[in-house]
Amino acid sequence: MRRLLVLLAALLPSLVGAAEPLLPAARTHDGPESWRRPVAPFRIADKTWYIGTEGLSAVLIRGSAGAVLIDGGLPQAADYVLGRLRELGVAPGELKWIVHSHAHADHAGPIAAIARATGARVATNAESAALLARGGTDDLHFGDDMPFPPVRTDRLLMDGEAIELGSLRLVAHFTPGHTPGSLSWTWTDRRDGREVRIAYADSLSAPDYRLVDNPRHPRILEDYRRGFARVRALPCDLLLTPHPDASGWTPADTAKPLKTPMTCTAYANAAEQRLETQAAAQRRAAH
Repeated sequence: MRRLLVLLAALLPSLVGAAEPLLPAARTHDGPESWRRPVAPFRIADKTWYIGTEGLSAVLIRGSAGAVLIDGGLPQAADYVLGRLRELGVAPGELKWIVHSHAHADHAGPIAAIARATGARVATNAESAALLARGGTDDLHFGDDMPFPPVRTDRLLMDGEAIELGSLRLVAHFTPGHTPGSLSWTWTDRRDGREVRIAYADSLSAPDYRLVDNPRHPRILEDYRRGFARVRALPCDLLLTPHPDASGWTPADTAKPLKTPMTCTAYANAAEQRLETQAAAQRRAAH
Protein backbone atom coordinates (compact mmCIF):
# COMPACT_ATOMS: atom_id res chain seq x y z
CA MET A 1 0.00 0.00 0.00
CA ARG A 2 2.80 2.40 0.89
CA ARG A 3 4.47 1.83 -2.50
CA LEU A 4 1.15 2.53 -4.22
CA LEU A 5 0.72 5.82 -2.34
CA VAL A 6 4.24 6.89 -3.25
CA LEU A 7 3.57 6.08 -6.92
CA LEU A 8 0.31 8.01 -6.89
CA ALA A 9 2.01 10.99 -5.27
CA ALA A 10 4.61 10.99 -8.02
CA LEU A 11 2.00 10.78 -10.76
CA LEU A 12 -0.50 13.25 -9.30
CA PRO A 13 1.05 16.48 -10.68
CA SER A 14 0.92 15.19 -14.25
CA LEU A 15 -2.56 13.77 -13.79
CA VAL A 16 -4.04 17.05 -12.59
CA GLY A 17 -1.91 19.29 -14.84
CA ALA A 18 -0.03 21.03 -12.05
CA ALA A 19 1.25 24.50 -12.88
CA GLU A 20 4.91 24.93 -13.74
CA PRO A 21 7.06 26.32 -10.93
CA LEU A 22 8.38 29.85 -11.02
CA LEU A 23 11.60 30.38 -12.91
CA PRO A 24 14.66 30.39 -10.64
CA ALA A 25 15.33 33.53 -8.66
CA ALA A 26 18.49 35.50 -9.27
CA ARG A 27 20.56 37.70 -7.02
CA THR A 28 19.54 40.92 -8.71
CA HIS A 29 16.66 42.32 -10.67
CA ASP A 30 14.05 39.61 -10.44
CA GLY A 31 11.16 42.06 -10.24
CA PRO A 32 7.70 40.81 -9.29
CA GLU A 33 6.93 37.09 -9.31
CA SER A 34 4.82 37.49 -12.46
CA TRP A 35 8.06 38.08 -14.38
CA ARG A 36 9.08 34.52 -13.50
CA ARG A 37 5.66 32.83 -13.64
CA PRO A 38 5.33 30.49 -16.67
CA VAL A 39 2.25 30.54 -18.89
CA ALA A 40 1.38 28.10 -21.65
CA PRO A 41 2.42 29.38 -25.10
CA PHE A 42 -0.49 30.58 -27.17
CA ARG A 43 -1.12 31.79 -30.70
CA ILE A 44 -1.76 35.50 -31.22
CA ALA A 45 -2.14 35.26 -35.01
CA ASP A 46 -1.39 32.68 -37.68
CA LYS A 47 2.39 33.12 -37.53
CA THR A 48 2.73 34.84 -34.16
CA TRP A 49 3.08 33.10 -30.79
CA TYR A 50 3.43 34.35 -27.22
CA ILE A 51 6.11 32.32 -25.42
CA GLY A 52 6.99 34.61 -22.52
CA THR A 53 6.06 34.57 -18.86
CA GLU A 54 3.02 36.15 -17.26
CA GLY A 55 4.76 39.49 -16.78
CA LEU A 56 7.43 39.62 -19.50
CA SER A 57 6.75 39.16 -23.20
CA ALA A 58 8.66 36.95 -25.60
CA VAL A 59 7.15 36.73 -29.08
CA LEU A 60 7.93 34.16 -31.75
CA ILE A 61 7.11 34.88 -35.40
CA ARG A 62 7.45 32.02 -37.88
CA GLY A 63 7.90 32.94 -41.53
CA SER A 64 8.18 30.66 -44.54
CA ALA A 65 11.98 30.80 -44.38
CA GLY A 66 12.61 30.81 -40.64
CA ALA A 67 11.58 32.38 -37.36
CA VAL A 68 12.32 35.53 -35.35
CA LEU A 69 12.25 35.94 -31.57
CA ILE A 70 11.47 39.32 -30.02
CA ASP A 71 12.70 39.61 -26.41
CA GLY A 72 13.28 36.77 -23.98
CA GLY A 73 12.74 38.03 -20.44
CA LEU A 74 15.16 37.67 -17.53
CA PRO A 75 18.61 36.05 -17.86
CA GLN A 76 17.40 32.88 -16.12
CA ALA A 77 14.63 32.44 -18.73
CA ALA A 78 16.95 31.02 -21.41
CA ASP A 79 16.06 27.36 -20.78
CA TYR A 80 12.39 28.30 -20.47
CA VAL A 81 12.33 30.03 -23.87
CA LEU A 82 14.31 27.23 -25.50
CA GLY A 83 11.83 24.75 -24.08
CA ARG A 84 8.93 26.71 -25.54
CA LEU A 85 10.61 26.67 -28.95
CA ARG A 86 10.92 22.90 -28.77
CA GLU A 87 7.31 22.61 -27.58
CA LEU A 88 6.14 24.51 -30.66
CA GLY A 89 8.22 22.32 -32.95
CA VAL A 90 10.76 24.96 -33.92
CA ALA A 91 13.46 22.83 -35.52
CA PRO A 92 17.17 23.32 -34.80
CA GLY A 93 18.36 26.11 -37.05
CA GLU A 94 14.84 27.44 -37.74
CA LEU A 95 15.30 30.44 -35.44
CA LYS A 96 17.22 32.83 -37.68
CA TRP A 97 17.09 36.16 -35.84
CA ILE A 98 16.76 37.48 -32.29
CA VAL A 99 15.71 41.10 -31.80
CA HIS A 100 14.60 43.04 -28.74
CA SER A 101 12.72 46.05 -27.43
CA HIS A 102 15.38 47.60 -25.19
CA ALA A 103 18.65 46.40 -23.71
CA HIS A 104 17.66 45.87 -20.08
CA ALA A 105 18.07 42.64 -18.14
CA ASP A 106 14.34 41.90 -17.96
CA HIS A 107 14.01 41.73 -21.76
CA ALA A 108 17.46 41.07 -23.23
CA GLY A 109 18.67 38.90 -20.36
CA PRO A 110 18.75 35.49 -22.11
CA ILE A 111 19.60 36.62 -25.64
CA ALA A 112 23.26 35.54 -25.51
CA ALA A 113 22.38 32.03 -24.29
CA ILE A 114 19.55 31.58 -26.79
CA ALA A 115 21.76 32.74 -29.66
CA ARG A 116 24.47 30.26 -28.67
CA ALA A 117 22.00 27.39 -28.36
CA THR A 118 20.21 28.03 -31.67
CA GLY A 119 22.78 29.67 -33.91
CA ALA A 120 20.38 32.60 -34.41
CA ARG A 121 21.87 36.00 -35.21
CA VAL A 122 21.18 39.16 -33.23
CA ALA A 123 20.01 42.38 -34.88
CA THR A 124 19.67 45.77 -33.21
CA ASN A 125 20.64 49.42 -33.64
CA ALA A 126 23.95 51.04 -32.76
CA GLU A 127 22.75 52.56 -29.47
CA SER A 128 21.50 49.23 -28.15
CA ALA A 129 24.45 47.27 -29.54
CA ALA A 130 26.79 49.18 -27.22
CA LEU A 131 24.65 48.45 -24.16
CA LEU A 132 24.20 44.79 -25.15
CA ALA A 133 27.96 44.40 -25.53
CA ARG A 134 28.45 45.78 -22.00
CA GLY A 135 25.88 43.36 -20.61
CA GLY A 136 23.73 46.25 -19.40
CA THR A 137 26.45 47.87 -17.30
CA ASP A 138 27.05 51.63 -17.24
CA ASP A 139 23.36 52.14 -17.99
CA LEU A 140 22.38 55.82 -18.13
CA HIS A 141 19.89 55.43 -15.29
CA PHE A 142 20.73 52.19 -13.46
CA GLY A 143 24.52 52.16 -13.61
CA ASP A 144 25.76 48.61 -13.03
CA ASP A 145 22.65 47.42 -11.15
CA MET A 146 21.06 45.50 -14.07
CA PRO A 147 23.77 43.23 -15.52
CA PHE A 148 23.12 40.37 -17.92
CA PRO A 149 25.35 38.17 -20.11
CA PRO A 150 26.91 40.36 -22.83
CA VAL A 151 25.49 40.00 -26.32
CA ARG A 152 27.33 40.24 -29.64
CA THR A 153 25.43 42.04 -32.38
CA ASP A 154 25.55 40.47 -35.84
CA ARG A 155 23.64 43.12 -37.79
CA LEU A 156 23.21 46.83 -37.16
CA LEU A 157 19.83 48.17 -38.24
CA MET A 158 18.79 51.58 -39.47
CA ASP A 159 15.46 53.16 -38.63
CA GLY A 160 12.79 51.66 -40.88
CA GLU A 161 14.98 48.75 -42.00
CA ALA A 162 13.30 45.35 -42.27
CA ILE A 163 14.32 41.80 -41.46
CA GLU A 164 12.87 39.59 -44.18
CA LEU A 165 12.43 35.83 -44.06
CA GLY A 166 10.36 34.60 -46.98
CA SER A 167 6.87 35.96 -46.42
CA LEU A 168 7.79 37.59 -43.11
CA ARG A 169 8.79 41.25 -43.07
CA LEU A 170 9.61 42.65 -39.62
CA VAL A 171 10.23 46.41 -39.59
CA ALA A 172 12.37 48.17 -36.98
CA HIS A 173 11.22 51.56 -35.66
CA PHE A 174 13.47 53.68 -33.46
CA THR A 175 11.41 54.84 -30.46
CA PRO A 176 13.96 56.41 -28.08
CA GLY A 177 13.12 57.26 -24.49
CA HIS A 178 13.14 54.31 -22.13
CA THR A 179 16.64 53.75 -23.50
CA PRO A 180 18.33 55.77 -26.25
CA GLY A 181 18.26 52.65 -28.44
CA SER A 182 14.69 51.55 -27.74
CA LEU A 183 13.11 49.68 -30.63
CA SER A 184 9.55 48.93 -31.67
CA TRP A 185 8.60 46.38 -34.32
CA THR A 186 5.76 45.94 -36.80
CA TRP A 187 4.69 43.09 -39.05
CA THR A 188 1.58 41.88 -40.82
CA ASP A 189 -0.10 38.58 -39.99
CA ARG A 190 -3.53 37.03 -40.41
CA ARG A 191 -6.12 35.81 -37.95
CA ASP A 192 -9.49 34.23 -38.76
CA GLY A 193 -8.78 34.89 -42.42
CA ARG A 194 -8.26 38.62 -41.93
CA GLU A 195 -5.10 40.68 -42.14
CA VAL A 196 -3.88 42.13 -38.84
CA ARG A 197 -1.08 44.67 -38.47
CA ILE A 198 0.78 43.92 -35.25
CA ALA A 199 2.92 46.46 -33.38
CA TYR A 200 5.30 45.43 -30.63
CA ALA A 201 5.85 48.87 -29.09
CA ASP A 202 8.64 49.34 -26.60
CA SER A 203 8.17 50.48 -23.01
CA LEU A 204 7.46 54.20 -22.72
CA SER A 205 7.88 54.59 -18.97
CA ALA A 206 10.59 56.54 -17.13
CA PRO A 207 10.96 54.69 -13.81
CA ASP A 208 12.74 57.04 -11.38
CA TYR A 209 14.59 58.62 -14.30
CA ARG A 210 16.09 62.08 -13.98
CA LEU A 211 14.18 63.98 -16.65
CA VAL A 212 15.34 67.52 -15.91
CA ASP A 213 18.97 68.65 -16.33
CA ASN A 214 20.26 65.11 -16.75
CA PRO A 215 23.99 65.49 -17.51
CA ARG A 216 24.23 62.05 -19.18
CA HIS A 217 21.12 62.46 -21.28
CA PRO A 218 20.57 66.21 -21.74
CA ARG A 219 17.80 65.79 -24.34
CA ILE A 220 15.93 62.96 -22.70
CA LEU A 221 12.56 64.69 -22.88
CA GLU A 222 13.02 65.42 -26.59
CA ASP A 223 13.90 61.77 -27.16
CA TYR A 224 10.79 60.60 -25.35
CA ARG A 225 8.59 62.96 -27.35
CA ARG A 226 10.08 61.64 -30.59
CA GLY A 227 9.38 58.12 -29.38
CA PHE A 228 5.77 58.95 -28.55
CA ALA A 229 5.24 60.39 -32.02
CA ARG A 230 6.73 57.29 -33.65
CA VAL A 231 4.52 54.94 -31.64
CA ARG A 232 1.41 56.92 -32.57
CA ALA A 233 2.32 56.53 -36.24
CA LEU A 234 2.88 52.75 -36.17
CA PRO A 235 0.60 50.49 -38.25
CA CYS A 236 -1.25 49.11 -35.28
CA ASP A 237 -4.35 46.92 -35.39
CA LEU A 238 -3.01 44.98 -32.42
CA LEU A 239 -0.65 46.36 -29.79
CA LEU A 240 1.80 44.17 -27.88
CA THR A 241 4.29 45.50 -25.31
CA PRO A 242 7.32 44.11 -23.43
CA HIS A 243 5.25 44.12 -20.23
CA PRO A 244 1.87 42.74 -21.34
CA ASP A 245 -0.14 44.63 -18.75
CA ALA A 246 1.13 47.94 -20.16
CA SER A 247 -1.14 47.42 -23.17
CA GLY A 248 -4.16 46.40 -21.13
CA TRP A 249 -4.15 42.60 -21.16
CA THR A 250 -2.48 39.64 -19.51
CA PRO A 251 -1.33 36.31 -20.97
CA ALA A 252 -3.83 34.64 -18.65
CA ASP A 253 -6.57 35.88 -21.00
CA THR A 254 -5.45 34.72 -24.43
CA ALA A 255 -8.48 36.16 -26.25
CA LYS A 256 -8.20 39.65 -24.83
CA PRO A 257 -5.38 41.09 -27.00
CA LEU A 258 -7.53 40.89 -30.13
CA LYS A 259 -10.91 41.53 -28.57
CA THR A 260 -10.13 44.69 -26.63
CA PRO A 261 -6.77 46.01 -27.81
CA MET A 262 -5.36 49.29 -26.60
CA THR A 263 -4.44 51.45 -29.57
CA CYS A 264 -0.90 52.64 -30.12
CA THR A 265 -2.15 56.21 -29.92
CA ALA A 266 -3.78 55.64 -26.54
CA TYR A 267 -0.64 53.89 -25.29
CA ALA A 268 1.59 56.82 -26.33
CA ASN A 269 -0.82 59.50 -25.09
CA ALA A 270 -1.09 57.97 -21.62
CA ALA A 271 2.69 57.58 -21.38
CA GLU A 272 3.27 61.16 -22.50
CA GLN A 273 0.87 62.51 -19.89
CA ARG A 274 2.66 60.54 -17.16
CA LEU A 275 6.06 61.74 -18.37
CA GLU A 276 5.09 65.42 -18.47
CA THR A 277 3.60 65.14 -14.97
CA GLN A 278 6.78 63.48 -13.74
CA ALA A 279 8.98 66.14 -15.34
CA ALA A 280 6.87 68.98 -13.90
CA ALA A 281 7.21 67.50 -10.42
CA GLN A 282 10.98 67.34 -10.82
CA ARG A 283 11.11 70.97 -11.94
CA ARG A 284 9.10 72.04 -8.89
CA ALA A 285 11.36 70.03 -6.60
CA ALA A 286 14.44 71.64 -8.15
CA HIS A 287 13.16 75.10 -7.22
